[in-house]
Amino acid sequence: MDSPSLAAIEHNTIQPIPLDKRHGTGSYLFTIWFGCNMNMLTVVTGALATTLFGLNFIPSCFALIVGVLLGTIFMALHAAQGPQLGVPQMVQTRGQFGSVGSIVVVAAVVLMYLGFIASNMVLGGQSIHVAMHGVSINTGVVVLGVVSVIAAIYGYDMIHEYSKYVSVITGLVLLAVFVSLIFFVGLPKNFMTTGAFTWPNFIGAASLGALWTLSYAPYVSDYTRYMPKDIGVVPAFWGTYWGTSLGSILPMILGAMIGLIIGNGDVVAGFAHASGPIMLPVMIIFTIALACATAINIYCGVLAVLTLVQTFVTDWMPKMPARIITSLLIFAFAVAVGIIGQANFLTNYMNFLYVLLYVLVPWTAINLVDYYLVRHGSYDVPSFVKSNGGIYGRFQWPAVICYFVGIAIEVPFVSQTLYTGPIAKMLGGADISWIVCLVIISPVYYFVSRGKTKTVTSAYAAE
Repeated sequence: MDSPSLAAIEHNTIQPIPLDKRHGTGSYLFTIWFGCNMNMLTVVTGALATTLFGLNFIPSCFALIVGVLLGTIFMALHAAQGPQLGVPQMVQTRGQFGSVGSIVVVAAVVLMYLGFIASNMVLGGQSIHVAMHGVSINTGVVVLGVVSVIAAIYGYDMIHEYSKYVSVITGLVLLAVFVSLIFFVGLPKNFMTTGAFTWPNFIGAASLGALWTLSYAPYVSDYTRYMPKDIGVVPAFWGTYWGTSLGSILPMILGAMIGLIIGNGDVVAGFAHASGPIMLPVMIIFTIALACATAINIYCGVLAVLTLVQTFVTDWMPKMPARIITSLLIFAFAVAVGIIGQANFLTNYMNFLYVLLYVLVPWTAINLVDYYLVRHGSYDVPSFVKSNGGIYGRFQWPAVICYFVGIAIEVPFVSQTLYTGPIAKMLGGADISWIVCLVIISPVYYFVSRGKTKTVTSAYAAE
Protein backbone atom coordinates (compact mmCIF):
# COMPACT_ATOMS: atom_id res chain seq x y z
CA MET A 1 0.00 0.00 0.00
CA ASP A 2 1.08 3.62 -0.54
CA SER A 3 2.41 5.63 2.40
CA PRO A 4 -0.11 8.01 3.98
CA SER A 5 0.23 11.76 3.48
CA LEU A 6 3.03 13.37 5.48
CA ALA A 7 0.65 16.22 6.29
CA ALA A 8 -1.47 13.81 8.35
CA ILE A 9 -0.69 13.25 12.02
CA GLU A 10 -0.28 9.58 12.87
CA HIS A 11 -3.34 8.11 14.61
CA ASN A 12 -1.90 4.87 15.97
CA THR A 13 -0.01 4.47 19.22
CA ILE A 14 0.75 1.10 20.83
CA GLN A 15 -2.01 -1.00 19.25
CA PRO A 16 -1.10 -3.61 16.60
CA ILE A 17 -0.85 -2.17 13.08
CA PRO A 18 -3.33 -3.88 10.71
CA LEU A 19 -1.78 -5.64 7.74
CA ASP A 20 -3.61 -3.37 5.26
CA LYS A 21 -1.86 -0.33 6.77
CA ARG A 22 1.63 -1.71 6.24
CA HIS A 23 4.13 0.00 3.92
CA GLY A 24 7.83 0.59 3.46
CA THR A 25 10.96 -1.30 2.39
CA GLY A 26 14.33 -2.30 3.81
CA SER A 27 15.86 0.95 2.54
CA TYR A 28 13.67 2.78 5.09
CA LEU A 29 15.71 1.10 7.79
CA PHE A 30 19.11 2.00 6.38
CA THR A 31 18.30 5.70 6.07
CA ILE A 32 16.59 6.11 9.44
CA TRP A 33 19.45 4.49 11.38
CA PHE A 34 22.20 6.06 9.31
CA GLY A 35 20.61 9.50 9.54
CA CYS A 36 19.82 9.44 13.24
CA ASN A 37 23.41 8.51 14.12
CA MET A 38 25.04 11.21 12.00
CA ASN A 39 24.91 13.87 14.68
CA MET A 40 26.90 15.63 17.38
CA LEU A 41 26.11 13.14 20.15
CA THR A 42 27.75 10.35 18.16
CA VAL A 43 30.83 12.55 17.65
CA VAL A 44 30.97 13.27 21.39
CA THR A 45 30.68 9.54 22.13
CA GLY A 46 33.57 8.72 19.80
CA ALA A 47 35.68 11.44 21.44
CA LEU A 48 35.48 9.57 24.75
CA ALA A 49 37.77 6.88 23.31
CA THR A 50 40.66 9.36 23.26
CA THR A 51 39.66 11.77 26.03
CA LEU A 52 38.22 9.52 28.75
CA PHE A 53 40.04 6.30 27.85
CA GLY A 54 43.23 8.00 26.65
CA LEU A 55 43.85 5.75 23.65
CA ASN A 56 45.92 6.84 20.67
CA PHE A 57 44.26 7.13 17.29
CA ILE A 58 44.60 3.69 15.67
CA PRO A 59 43.61 1.64 18.76
CA SER A 60 40.71 4.00 19.47
CA CYS A 61 39.36 3.54 15.93
CA PHE A 62 39.78 -0.21 16.09
CA ALA A 63 38.07 -0.41 19.50
CA LEU A 64 35.11 1.69 18.39
CA ILE A 65 34.69 -0.25 15.14
CA VAL A 66 34.83 -3.64 16.88
CA GLY A 67 32.38 -2.49 19.55
CA VAL A 68 29.89 -1.03 17.06
CA LEU A 69 29.99 -4.02 14.71
CA LEU A 70 29.44 -6.41 17.61
CA GLY A 71 26.77 -4.42 19.44
CA THR A 72 24.78 -3.79 16.27
CA ILE A 73 24.28 -7.52 15.73
CA PHE A 74 22.04 -7.70 18.77
CA MET A 75 20.29 -4.43 17.97
CA ALA A 76 19.55 -5.41 14.36
CA LEU A 77 18.14 -8.79 15.37
CA HIS A 78 15.25 -6.91 16.99
CA ALA A 79 14.37 -5.37 13.60
CA ALA A 80 12.45 -8.42 12.36
CA GLN A 81 10.06 -8.31 15.31
CA GLY A 82 8.24 -5.18 14.13
CA PRO A 83 7.05 -6.47 10.72
CA GLN A 84 6.10 -9.85 12.16
CA LEU A 85 4.20 -8.60 15.22
CA GLY A 86 3.18 -5.03 14.29
CA VAL A 87 3.67 -3.56 17.79
CA PRO A 88 6.28 -1.35 19.48
CA GLN A 89 9.25 -3.07 21.11
CA MET A 90 8.20 -2.44 24.70
CA VAL A 91 4.70 -3.78 24.07
CA GLN A 92 6.23 -6.93 22.62
CA THR A 93 8.31 -7.29 25.80
CA ARG A 94 5.11 -8.27 27.62
CA GLY A 95 5.30 -11.57 25.74
CA GLN A 96 8.45 -12.46 27.68
CA PHE A 97 7.87 -10.73 31.03
CA GLY A 98 4.08 -10.48 31.38
CA SER A 99 2.13 -7.22 31.56
CA VAL A 100 3.29 -6.27 35.08
CA GLY A 101 6.63 -8.08 34.95
CA SER A 102 7.69 -5.89 32.03
CA ILE A 103 7.24 -2.67 34.04
CA VAL A 104 10.83 -2.57 35.32
CA VAL A 105 12.22 -2.87 31.81
CA VAL A 106 9.78 -0.34 30.34
CA ALA A 107 10.48 2.16 33.13
CA ALA A 108 14.24 1.82 32.58
CA VAL A 109 13.74 2.41 28.87
CA VAL A 110 11.63 5.53 29.56
CA LEU A 111 14.53 6.92 31.62
CA MET A 112 16.89 6.06 28.77
CA TYR A 113 14.81 8.03 26.29
CA LEU A 114 14.62 11.03 28.61
CA GLY A 115 18.40 10.92 29.05
CA PHE A 116 19.09 10.82 25.32
CA ILE A 117 16.55 13.56 24.61
CA ALA A 118 18.10 15.86 27.21
CA SER A 119 21.63 15.03 25.98
CA ASN A 120 20.68 15.82 22.38
CA MET A 121 19.07 19.09 23.42
CA VAL A 122 22.17 20.19 25.36
CA LEU A 123 24.44 19.47 22.41
CA GLY A 124 21.96 21.13 20.04
CA GLY A 125 21.92 24.24 22.20
CA GLN A 126 25.72 24.30 22.33
CA SER A 127 25.97 23.80 18.56
CA ILE A 128 23.57 26.65 17.83
CA HIS A 129 25.48 28.89 20.26
CA VAL A 130 28.83 28.06 18.65
CA ALA A 131 27.45 28.75 15.17
CA MET A 132 25.57 31.90 16.20
CA HIS A 133 27.07 33.50 19.31
CA GLY A 134 24.11 35.82 19.72
CA VAL A 135 21.88 32.84 20.53
CA SER A 136 22.26 31.51 24.08
CA ILE A 137 22.65 27.81 24.80
CA ASN A 138 19.32 27.74 26.62
CA THR A 139 17.56 29.31 23.65
CA GLY A 140 19.23 26.77 21.39
CA VAL A 141 17.99 23.94 23.62
CA VAL A 142 14.41 25.18 23.28
CA VAL A 143 14.67 25.74 19.51
CA LEU A 144 16.00 22.24 18.87
CA GLY A 145 13.35 20.80 21.17
CA VAL A 146 10.51 22.54 19.35
CA VAL A 147 11.64 21.27 15.93
CA SER A 148 12.02 17.76 17.35
CA VAL A 149 8.67 17.57 19.09
CA ILE A 150 6.81 18.75 15.98
CA ALA A 151 8.32 15.91 13.93
CA ALA A 152 7.58 13.45 16.76
CA ILE A 153 3.94 14.55 16.92
CA TYR A 154 3.47 14.03 13.17
CA GLY A 155 4.88 10.59 13.79
CA TYR A 156 6.21 7.54 12.01
CA ASP A 157 6.12 8.53 8.34
CA MET A 158 7.33 12.08 8.92
CA ILE A 159 10.33 10.78 10.90
CA HIS A 160 11.20 8.23 8.21
CA GLU A 161 10.99 10.93 5.52
CA TYR A 162 13.02 13.38 7.63
CA SER A 163 15.71 10.73 8.15
CA LYS A 164 15.92 9.95 4.44
CA TYR A 165 17.11 13.46 3.58
CA VAL A 166 19.20 13.85 6.73
CA SER A 167 21.15 10.67 5.93
CA VAL A 168 22.24 11.94 2.51
CA ILE A 169 23.03 15.51 3.52
CA THR A 170 24.88 14.69 6.74
CA GLY A 171 26.88 11.96 5.01
CA LEU A 172 28.21 14.49 2.52
CA VAL A 173 28.80 17.09 5.23
CA LEU A 174 30.72 14.64 7.42
CA LEU A 175 32.99 13.82 4.48
CA ALA A 176 33.56 17.56 4.01
CA VAL A 177 34.55 17.93 7.67
CA PHE A 178 37.11 15.11 7.35
CA VAL A 179 38.59 16.86 4.29
CA SER A 180 38.61 20.23 6.06
CA LEU A 181 40.30 18.84 9.17
CA ILE A 182 43.00 16.92 7.33
CA PHE A 183 43.81 19.25 4.42
CA PHE A 184 42.81 22.76 5.53
CA VAL A 185 42.82 22.97 9.32
CA GLY A 186 45.59 20.42 9.69
CA LEU A 187 46.39 17.80 12.33
CA PRO A 188 48.95 18.42 15.10
CA LYS A 189 52.42 16.98 14.54
CA ASN A 190 52.03 14.71 17.55
CA PHE A 191 48.59 13.49 16.45
CA MET A 192 49.58 9.84 15.89
CA THR A 193 51.67 9.60 19.08
CA THR A 194 49.23 11.26 21.50
CA GLY A 195 47.65 8.82 23.93
CA ALA A 196 48.63 5.31 24.96
CA PHE A 197 47.34 1.77 24.57
CA THR A 198 46.20 -0.37 27.50
CA TRP A 199 43.90 -3.36 27.31
CA PRO A 200 41.47 -2.08 29.99
CA ASN A 201 41.04 1.20 28.11
CA PHE A 202 40.73 -0.60 24.78
CA ILE A 203 37.99 -2.82 26.21
CA GLY A 204 36.34 0.24 27.74
CA ALA A 205 36.26 2.03 24.38
CA ALA A 206 35.00 -1.10 22.60
CA SER A 207 32.26 -1.46 25.22
CA LEU A 208 31.36 2.16 24.59
CA GLY A 209 30.87 1.44 20.87
CA ALA A 210 28.84 -1.68 21.61
CA LEU A 211 26.70 0.11 24.17
CA TRP A 212 25.94 2.91 21.73
CA THR A 213 24.25 0.53 19.32
CA LEU A 214 22.87 -1.84 21.98
CA SER A 215 21.03 1.14 23.46
CA TYR A 216 18.99 1.30 20.23
CA ALA A 217 17.55 -2.19 20.81
CA PRO A 218 14.37 -0.88 22.51
CA TYR A 219 13.73 1.40 19.50
CA VAL A 220 13.91 -0.99 16.61
CA SER A 221 10.42 -2.48 16.36
CA ASP A 222 8.91 0.98 16.84
CA TYR A 223 10.28 1.85 13.38
CA THR A 224 9.51 -1.44 11.63
CA ARG A 225 6.02 -2.19 12.92
CA TYR A 226 4.34 -0.51 9.90
CA MET A 227 6.36 -2.57 7.43
CA PRO A 228 4.81 -5.45 5.46
CA LYS A 229 4.90 -8.71 7.33
CA ASP A 230 6.61 -10.47 4.39
CA ILE A 231 9.61 -8.12 4.37
CA GLY A 232 11.58 -10.94 5.99
CA VAL A 233 14.26 -11.19 8.65
CA VAL A 234 17.26 -10.78 6.33
CA PRO A 235 16.37 -7.40 4.69
CA ALA A 236 15.24 -6.00 8.03
CA PHE A 237 18.46 -7.15 9.70
CA TRP A 238 20.91 -5.87 7.09
CA GLY A 239 19.14 -2.56 6.48
CA THR A 240 19.26 -1.87 10.21
CA TYR A 241 22.76 -3.29 10.69
CA TRP A 242 24.59 -1.32 8.01
CA GLY A 243 22.62 1.87 8.56
CA THR A 244 23.48 1.83 12.26
CA SER A 245 27.07 0.62 11.88
CA LEU A 246 28.15 3.07 9.19
CA GLY A 247 26.15 5.92 10.70
CA SER A 248 27.90 5.34 14.04
CA ILE A 249 31.46 4.48 13.02
CA LEU A 250 32.13 7.46 10.75
CA PRO A 251 31.22 10.25 13.21
CA MET A 252 32.83 8.32 16.07
CA ILE A 253 36.16 8.22 14.23
CA LEU A 254 35.87 11.96 13.66
CA GLY A 255 35.13 12.35 17.37
CA ALA A 256 38.23 10.35 18.29
CA MET A 257 40.31 12.64 16.06
CA ILE A 258 38.83 15.75 17.63
CA GLY A 259 39.39 14.30 21.12
CA LEU A 260 43.12 13.95 20.42
CA ILE A 261 43.29 17.56 19.26
CA ILE A 262 41.32 19.20 22.10
CA GLY A 263 42.33 16.98 25.04
CA ASN A 264 39.94 17.92 27.84
CA GLY A 265 38.44 20.79 25.85
CA ASP A 266 34.93 21.29 24.43
CA VAL A 267 34.13 18.70 21.75
CA VAL A 268 31.47 20.90 20.13
CA ALA A 269 33.95 23.78 19.81
CA GLY A 270 36.53 21.29 18.50
CA PHE A 271 34.06 20.09 15.87
CA ALA A 272 33.42 23.68 14.81
CA HIS A 273 37.19 24.28 14.56
CA ALA A 274 37.64 21.11 12.50
CA SER A 275 35.00 22.35 10.06
CA GLY A 276 37.22 25.32 9.18
CA PRO A 277 35.80 27.61 6.48
CA ILE A 278 32.51 25.69 6.25
CA MET A 279 31.82 25.86 9.99
CA LEU A 280 28.51 27.73 9.88
CA PRO A 281 26.65 25.48 7.38
CA VAL A 282 28.15 22.36 8.99
CA MET A 283 26.95 23.32 12.48
CA ILE A 284 23.49 24.19 11.18
CA ILE A 285 23.14 20.92 9.26
CA PHE A 286 24.37 18.81 12.18
CA THR A 287 21.95 20.60 14.48
CA ILE A 288 19.10 19.74 12.10
CA ALA A 289 20.34 16.13 12.16
CA LEU A 290 20.38 16.23 15.95
CA ALA A 291 16.74 17.34 15.86
CA CYS A 292 16.00 14.21 13.81
CA ALA A 293 17.61 11.98 16.43
CA THR A 294 15.75 13.83 19.19
CA ALA A 295 12.43 13.36 17.38
CA ILE A 296 13.14 9.63 17.19
CA ASN A 297 13.76 9.54 20.94
CA ILE A 298 10.64 11.56 21.76
CA TYR A 299 8.47 9.35 19.55
CA CYS A 300 9.76 6.13 21.10
CA GLY A 301 9.70 7.62 24.58
CA VAL A 302 6.01 8.41 24.14
CA LEU A 303 5.24 4.84 23.08
CA ALA A 304 7.09 3.51 26.13
CA VAL A 305 5.27 5.89 28.50
CA LEU A 306 1.89 4.93 27.02
CA THR A 307 2.81 1.26 27.39
CA LEU A 308 3.64 1.87 31.05
CA VAL A 309 0.40 3.74 31.76
CA GLN A 310 -1.78 1.31 29.82
CA THR A 311 -0.58 -1.51 32.07
CA PHE A 312 -2.53 0.00 34.96
CA VAL A 313 -5.61 1.28 33.10
CA THR A 314 -7.93 -1.60 32.28
CA ASP A 315 -9.38 -1.69 28.76
CA TRP A 316 -7.80 1.65 27.77
CA MET A 317 -6.12 2.04 24.40
CA PRO A 318 -4.33 5.38 23.93
CA LYS A 319 -5.15 7.30 20.75
CA MET A 320 -3.61 10.26 18.94
CA PRO A 321 -4.50 12.90 21.61
CA ALA A 322 -2.71 10.86 24.29
CA ARG A 323 0.37 10.62 22.07
CA ILE A 324 0.41 14.37 21.42
CA ILE A 325 -0.04 15.31 25.07
CA THR A 326 2.66 12.87 26.18
CA SER A 327 5.02 14.24 23.49
CA LEU A 328 4.60 17.75 24.87
CA LEU A 329 5.13 16.59 28.47
CA ILE A 330 8.34 14.75 27.54
CA PHE A 331 9.50 17.80 25.59
CA ALA A 332 8.94 20.10 28.58
CA PHE A 333 10.68 17.74 30.99
CA ALA A 334 13.69 17.22 28.72
CA VAL A 335 14.10 20.96 28.12
CA ALA A 336 14.17 21.55 31.88
CA VAL A 337 16.71 18.76 32.44
CA GLY A 338 18.84 19.96 29.52
CA ILE A 339 18.98 23.52 30.82
CA ILE A 340 19.69 22.54 34.42
CA GLY A 341 22.15 19.71 33.73
CA GLN A 342 24.35 21.18 31.02
CA ALA A 343 27.18 22.23 33.38
CA ASN A 344 28.40 18.66 34.01
CA PHE A 345 27.12 17.24 30.78
CA LEU A 346 30.03 14.98 29.74
CA THR A 347 30.44 13.34 33.16
CA ASN A 348 26.72 12.78 33.55
CA TYR A 349 26.44 11.45 30.01
CA MET A 350 29.15 8.83 30.52
CA ASN A 351 27.60 7.62 33.77
CA PHE A 352 24.22 7.50 32.04
CA LEU A 353 25.58 5.32 29.23
CA TYR A 354 26.96 2.73 31.61
CA VAL A 355 23.77 2.55 33.66
CA LEU A 356 22.03 1.79 30.37
CA LEU A 357 24.50 -0.97 29.72
CA TYR A 358 23.71 -2.73 32.96
CA VAL A 359 19.92 -2.68 32.60
CA LEU A 360 19.50 -3.24 28.85
CA VAL A 361 21.85 -6.16 28.22
CA PRO A 362 19.91 -8.81 30.18
CA TRP A 363 16.68 -7.65 28.55
CA THR A 364 18.22 -7.95 25.08
CA ALA A 365 19.45 -11.47 25.81
CA ILE A 366 16.03 -12.60 27.07
CA ASN A 367 14.06 -10.92 24.31
CA LEU A 368 16.15 -12.32 21.45
CA VAL A 369 16.40 -15.85 22.83
CA ASP A 370 12.65 -15.91 23.44
CA TYR A 371 11.80 -14.59 19.98
CA TYR A 372 14.23 -16.65 17.87
CA LEU A 373 14.86 -19.83 19.87
CA VAL A 374 11.94 -20.39 22.25
CA ARG A 375 8.79 -19.15 20.46
CA HIS A 376 10.24 -18.85 16.94
CA GLY A 377 8.45 -15.55 16.37
CA SER A 378 5.00 -16.94 17.17
CA TYR A 379 3.05 -14.86 19.72
CA ASP A 380 -0.55 -14.06 20.56
CA VAL A 381 -0.40 -10.39 19.58
CA PRO A 382 -3.83 -9.36 21.00
CA SER A 383 -2.60 -10.48 24.45
CA PHE A 384 0.15 -7.83 24.30
CA VAL A 385 -2.35 -4.99 24.72
CA LYS A 386 -4.51 -6.57 27.40
CA SER A 387 -3.96 -5.09 30.86
CA ASN A 388 -4.03 -8.57 32.41
CA GLY A 389 -1.45 -9.81 29.91
CA GLY A 390 -3.79 -12.20 28.12
CA ILE A 391 -2.23 -15.65 27.78
CA TYR A 392 1.08 -14.25 29.12
CA GLY A 393 -0.44 -13.15 32.41
CA ARG A 394 0.87 -10.44 34.69
CA PHE A 395 4.23 -12.13 35.30
CA GLN A 396 6.37 -14.49 33.29
CA TRP A 397 8.71 -15.52 36.07
CA PRO A 398 11.47 -17.16 34.00
CA ALA A 399 12.14 -13.83 32.28
CA VAL A 400 11.72 -11.69 35.39
CA ILE A 401 14.08 -13.84 37.46
CA CYS A 402 16.67 -14.14 34.67
CA TYR A 403 16.59 -10.36 34.19
CA PHE A 404 17.52 -9.62 37.79
CA VAL A 405 20.02 -12.47 37.87
CA GLY A 406 21.62 -10.94 34.78
CA ILE A 407 22.02 -7.59 36.51
CA ALA A 408 23.49 -9.34 39.58
CA ILE A 409 25.96 -11.24 37.38
CA GLU A 410 27.20 -7.93 35.96
CA VAL A 411 28.05 -6.39 39.36
CA PRO A 412 31.48 -8.06 39.93
CA PHE A 413 32.55 -6.97 36.43
CA VAL A 414 31.41 -3.35 36.74
CA SER A 415 34.12 -0.70 36.44
CA GLN A 416 32.79 2.73 37.36
CA THR A 417 33.93 5.82 39.24
CA LEU A 418 31.52 5.12 42.10
CA TYR A 419 32.06 1.35 42.16
CA THR A 420 34.49 -1.14 40.67
CA GLY A 421 33.74 -4.82 41.10
CA PRO A 422 36.38 -7.27 42.37
CA ILE A 423 36.78 -9.06 39.03
CA ALA A 424 37.00 -5.73 37.17
CA LYS A 425 39.86 -4.77 39.53
CA MET A 426 41.63 -8.04 38.71
CA LEU A 427 41.26 -7.15 35.01
CA GLY A 428 42.89 -3.77 35.49
CA GLY A 429 39.63 -1.83 35.38
CA ALA A 430 38.24 -3.36 32.17
CA ASP A 431 34.43 -3.50 32.16
CA ILE A 432 33.27 -6.69 30.44
CA SER A 433 30.00 -6.96 32.36
CA TRP A 434 27.87 -6.85 29.21
CA ILE A 435 29.77 -9.70 27.56
CA VAL A 436 29.52 -11.90 30.65
CA CYS A 437 25.80 -11.19 30.98
CA LEU A 438 25.04 -12.06 27.35
CA VAL A 439 27.10 -15.25 27.48
CA ILE A 440 25.49 -16.52 30.70
CA ILE A 441 21.89 -15.29 30.60
CA SER A 442 21.16 -16.31 27.00
CA PRO A 443 21.59 -20.08 27.57
CA VAL A 444 20.18 -19.90 31.11
CA TYR A 445 16.96 -18.27 29.90
CA TYR A 446 16.69 -20.76 27.05
CA PHE A 447 17.03 -23.65 29.46
CA VAL A 448 14.52 -22.42 32.08
CA SER A 449 11.93 -21.17 29.58
CA ARG A 450 11.96 -24.01 27.07
CA GLY A 451 8.81 -26.07 27.51
CA LYS A 452 7.35 -23.56 29.97
CA THR A 453 6.15 -21.06 27.36
CA LYS A 454 3.40 -21.32 24.80
CA THR A 455 4.14 -21.05 21.11
CA VAL A 456 0.93 -19.77 19.56
CA THR A 457 -0.52 -18.56 16.32
CA SER A 458 -3.05 -15.83 17.03
CA ALA A 459 -5.87 -14.80 14.75
CA TYR A 460 -3.91 -11.62 14.08
CA ALA A 461 -0.74 -13.48 13.15
CA ALA A 462 -2.65 -15.72 10.78
CA GLU A 463 -4.16 -12.87 8.76
